[in-house]
Amino acid sequence: MFTGIVTHIGEIERLEPQEAGLGVTVRAAFAAPPDPGASVAHDGICLTVERAWEGGHRVFVGAETLARTTARLWRPGRRIHLERALRLGDELGGHVVFGHVDATAPVLARQPEGSCLRLVIGLPPDLRRLVAVKGSIAVDGVALTVNEVEADRFAVLLVPATLARTTLGARRPGDVVNLEADMLARYVARQLSLGGT
Repeated sequence: MFTGIVTHIGEIERLEPQEAGLGVTVRAAFAAPPDPGASVAHDGICLTVERAWEGGHRVFVGAETLARTTARLWRPGRRIHLERALRLGDELGGHVVFGHVDATAPVLARQPEGSCLRLVIGLPPDLRRLVAVKGSIAVDGVALTVNEVEADRFAVLLVPATLARTTLGARRPGDVVNLEADMLARYVARQLSLGGT
């Protein structure tokens, strides 16, 4: 489980095609390397650390994850958001993020607003009932508040602190991002679909 508060920016160093997936070596400056078996969110994708050393670690990305996330677009040199899993007693500064990407979608527009940046992102049909104004959504693992929603798109405002600590400010129209809907919205929608009260 994660908070959507990015703690590090990593860099893809090496990709090794393997049977049923891809081995990925990530350069990362964690104060202490994560333990083998630890969960780390990579652009919002929860992946298990296979090996780690000072300055880097290795994960395996399965075929299903490659098909459903932006991991299929990773290339050496790409910068990605990293967040270690929550520990009991950690501050929950964003919202509860599971690292289970629901969909990918393109950035449709970027609009500077003073020192902030508004990103307009496509809204896949399966997520339309889970995204609401003032609700939460994770974009490439970053916890954000939804500012606007239309039938096929939504908008988020990136404040200066988010622009400084993430790579989202570099996103351009056509770039694809990972989306994870808020878990509370998912369970409410599930109850409503079952006729629950």
